[in-house]
Parts: sequence; structure tokens; C-alpha cells
Amino acid sequence: ADADPVLRRAAVVGDAVCAVRDLVNTAPSHLYPATFADAVAEDLADSSVSVDVWDEDRLRAEGFGGILAIGQGSSRPPRLVRIEHAPADAAAHIALVGKGITFDTGGISLKPAASMMTMKSDMAGAATVFAVVRAAAALDVPVKVTGWLALAENMPSGTAIRPSDVITMYGGKTVEVMNTDAEGRVVMADALVAATDERPDAVLDVATLTGAQLVALGVRHTGVMGDDALRDEVVAAADAAGELAWGMPLPEQLRASLTSRVADISNMGDRFGGMMTAATFLREFVDAGRSEGDAAARTPWAHLDIAGPSFNESAAYGYTPQDATGVMVRTLVGLIEGRAR
Repeated sequence: ADADPVLRRAAVVGDAVCAVRDLVNTAPSHLYPATFADAVAEDLADSSVSVDVWDEDRLRAEGFGGILAIGQGSSRPPRLVRIEHAPADAAAHIALVGKGITFDTGGISLKPAASMMTMKSDMAGAATVFAVVRAAAALDVPVKVTGWLALAENMPSGTAIRPSDVITMYGGKTVEVMNTDAEGRVVMADALVAATDERPDAVLDVATLTGAQLVALGVRHTGVMGDDALRDEVVAAADAAGELAWGMPLPEQLRASLTSRVADISNMGDRFGGMMTAATFLREFVDAGRSEGDAAARTPWAHLDIAGPSFNESAAYGYTPQDATGVMVRTLVGLIEGRAR
């Protein structure tokens, strides 16, 4: 067999993994929403991938209340970036949504100092989405892939959101803020509405979403939740790629813990099952932009919580270095290639 395509694919995917590592390892003094968006646009300038950036004015004009709320405490305003690989012969359309909190202090619900040291890595999901779209284009995979990067810095200040604030999200749902450190799900929710407004065949989100992920699955396994078939497709793709992923349930009773008396939903639930509760919050925003009575089938959705495996605080092992890992790039590229067959 001709080894060239195999070697070329390995080089492209390896380069994508390293791109994630470089972004995640960059100091937050240098990587913040505007510079992240600029870096993506610059990197993709000579590629076939289209790039569209929402600055704070456009976010405000179009009603992206979640991203704006989380970013309003920082002197560095938020961004939403949409990137797309759109081949003429696309067999399917996959949307990817990535959490891009460039630094997470927790906001007014401030984290302890020790918990903050790795929080430059809270944008690993957005970096992963960028790298996967870039790789799909470089490999000319005949699948349309749209990436959404929700970028904000979560800081405490006189302009920051407060516990008990109510946010009107993109698409119109309202969210009661119970804890400002449950911020990732809020920026992701806006992007999930925008992504599913385009009616993709599936939407997958990638996020360093919860500390509860580490409690449940440790530091090496990605937690995968969502619609059963797509969840299982992700786990199978991870297995084929040699990455560790584990499917988790989304019990219906978790939704009750997100009940708010003043809004459609609260951003924080009970302390038990926190990884699944955060996913349950996100599920509420899949197709949330659709009008009442829209008979179209619901967009299949899966959620990848990479909080633990995205950043290795211990010694290197196997092919995994210390610090940023680039986890799930190989899995998602493989999944997208599978949709082309």
C-alpha cells in the first residue's frame, strides 16, 4: 500500500495536536479573546477555511447575552469566532462548539489561588475545535465542518456578573446565575444555539467544563454525554484513535436541580453528578433558537468534558507531555472522516 497518504494524514493530525498544545500553553497575558481570534484568523488566512469574528459590538447587536455576560468583568472583551471547512462535495455537516475561557478566576465566585494556576487551560475546547477544522480542511475531508469558538475571560471586577443576576441568552432563554464560576456552560449555550440554527447533521461540543469530571473519571478519560448514538460514536472514534473516553448517562432527574424561580434555568445544580448536570444545562440550548411548532428533527448532540485530560499536571507518559495535551483532536478528526464514508 502507498504509505504517502498515511504519513501525510499523520503529519496533519500531529500538527493539529501540537497547535492545541501551543495555544493552551500560552500565558493568559498573551492569549486573551482578541488575540486568540487574531491567531486563528492569521493561521487560517492561507487555507480554504473561512473565518468570521464577532467583536463585542456585534455580539451586543445580535443578542449574544451569555458570552457578553461572562466577559463583562474583564478589560479584555469577549469574541465569538466561526470557522468553516465547506467542500463542494460535502457528504454531511458537522458542527463543533468549543469553550474558550482564556483565563478563569471564577469571577465574583472566586476560585482559591491554588485552583487558578492551571486556568489558562480553560480554553482548550476552543483550541481543539480550531485544530480539528484546520485538519479537516488540510485533509480535504468531504464533510462540511463548522467550528464555533466562544471566547471570554472570566474576571472579578466592578462590572462583573453577580450571583443572582439573570441573563437573556442568544435565542431568548433566560439564565439565573447561581455561581459565576459555572461560566463555561453559559458561553457554550450561546454558541450551541447559533450552531444548531444552521441545522447541521450533528453538533459536538468540547469543553474543560467541570471539576466534577475529574472526580468521576480521573485525569485521563474524557467524559462523553449526549444522545446515545452520537455519544457511542465518539467513544468508538476515541477507541480507534487510541484516546481514552467514557460514555456517561444523562438521567432526566438532573434537570430538576437546574430549576430557577426567576428564569428559565439556573446555571448551577446539585453538587452530586456535576459533570452530567452541566451537560444537562447545555442540552437545553441545542436547537433553542427554533420557533415554536418547528417540526424538524432535533439535532443529534454530544458533549465532551475534557477538564482532566486536556492538561497534564504530572510527569509525561506515553505520547502525552506535561502541561497541554491536545486530547480529542485525533478522535474528532477520525469521527468526521467516518461521516464521509
